[in-house]
Amino acid sequence: MQNDETSAGPRLLGPADVRRLAAELDLRPTKTLGQNFVIDPNTVRRIVRVAGVGPDDVVVEVGPGLGSLTLALLPVVARVVAVEIDPVLAARLPSTVAEYAPGVADRLEVVPADALRIDSLPGPAPTALVANLPYNVSVPVLLHLLETLPSLSRVLVMVQKEVADRLVAAPGSRTYGVPSVKAAWYATVSPAGAVGRNVFWPAPNVDSGLVLLERRPGDDRDPAGRAAVFGVVDAAFAQRRKTLRAALSGWAGSAAAAEAALVDAGVDPRARGEQLTVDDFARIAVARPEMNS
Repeated sequence: MQNDETSAGPRLLGPADVRRLAAELDLRPTKTLGQNFVIDPNTVRRIVRVAGVGPDDVVVEVGPGLGSLTLALLPVVARVVAVEIDPVLAARLPSTVAEYAPGVADRLEVVPADALRIDSLPGPAPTALVANLPYNVSVPVLLHLLETLPSLSRVLVMVQKEVADRLVAAPGSRTYGVPSVKAAWYATVSPAGAVGRNVFWPAPNVDSGLVLLERRPGDDRDPAGRAAVFGVVDAAFAQRRKTLRAALSGWAGSAAAAEAALVDAGVDPRARGEQLTVDDFARIAVARPEMNS
């Protein structure tokens, strides 16, 4: 039997609720922690809907803040593991959930930690990540969790629009770069909608976007090879205006060795990193001279 929050919908945080909770905590949102709290219930409902999560999902939420998205997730999924770096917010979240959604409060577990430093989470393996990521560390957090939590099959994150554009960019695009390639190593990445500034408190100076990542089923990429591939990616984009023959000369040991590896991988040495897919980079990593010696 479903509880009231599940059938009728939970009480969600509106602008007055967010400001009341912040005042009770004497909270002044900081740019250092990327704190911009969602004050629009329709936005969090939309995030949960687009994420496509359901009753079998164990969801990781990074940066739950005052609980806006948490309250929308709890009635829909089996469990929410909320990772919060701010100790004051982490301590307050369970009581907020108990007040607004008492029937599903037992589905919440709060982990007071820096998401960039976690290497595991308590309880069943998480199946999804749904989060309004702190904008100043959104890409590092996303990539760290994709690496650390291989059980994640679906990810929906809200990030700064510029970051969203980079994550979903295709080869040849002006915004295609390191985040685009590394995200593509793990998953199929697609845009999932725009988010305006007025749904936040305080309102940021940038627009936001939703990005959906779906890990490839039965993905056979070798985790041990990830570091090698990412090394090629970093080298290629460190000097993105140069040809790959020049940009990868340090990585390969010389321009001639870089050219040999590129030719062996079936990549034109005169090409630039922004033209290559993640699979191209993977072939180059395998063709590195010392790897074949």
